Amino acid sequence: MIGPSSSRAAGGSSVPAEAVVPRRRRPLAAAFRALIALAALTGTVIDLWISDSALRVLSYFTIQSNILLAVVLALGARRAWRARRPLPAVVTGGVLLFICITGLVYHVILANDSSGFSMTDDPDHAMTGARQVSNQLLHTVTPIGAVLDWLLLTRPGALRLRHAGLWLTYPLAYFGFALIRGALMSPGTPARYPYPFLDVDAHGYAGVLGNAAIFGLAFYILALLLVTADRFRPEVRGRENRISSQAAGPLK
Repeated sequence: MIGPSSSRAAGGSSVPAEAVVPRRRRPLAAAFRALIALAALTGTVIDLWISDSALRVLSYFTIQSNILLAVVLALGARRAWRARRPLPAVVTGGVLLFICITGLVYHVILANDSSGFSMTDDPDHAMTGARQVSNQLLHTVTPIGAVLDWLLLTRPGALRLRHAGLWLTYPLAYFGFALIRGALMSPGTPARYPYPFLDVDAHGYAGVLGNAAIFGLAFYILALLLVTADRFRPEVRGRENRISSQAAGPLK
């Protein structure tokens, strides 16, 4: 009888299941991931096209997280199409966390007039024309797409608690980057600090550090929630995941 993860060869050695039953291509997963990667790339290109400073655009967490998502989903699509092993969960889970941060911070904080850190009155972020399209792609479409990919197209139980702390390395590095960048730029430079809660001119370093601590705690809680949800979410199994049909016999 062949178990779910390995079988015994004639010499008694353990053989991985994929060596006994070849992995199958997953064209639907490949197509969906390619589509979300294209949405992230399209939104980024639009923002670069309509802006007078590519470096300023690339300094935003939104853009960076969407570029990371596009790369990881494109690689994931290629692996699904070629029936190869999926990317490590620490990588895909981290990118999922980053794009969730992007969507949640935008909708809950930056686009909320009552949050105290709203950017709705910023003329550089007026939601008209092409900017409205890129805004929806980068803050709504890609986070939702990434969550759906995780829920429907990946196996549960791969994320670990140790991943949660590791993932916070990037937001912490971004915080340092934003402060150093702002300190090196002249006062009055447009988007000197990319987000209102990081604006040292408005809040001082003590206020910004306090904001960072609150956001960092929230991000860590979100990471823990993703890991916990990954352990308890049901596995969505399709025909492409089956080794044999239900009527073919006891081997599944």
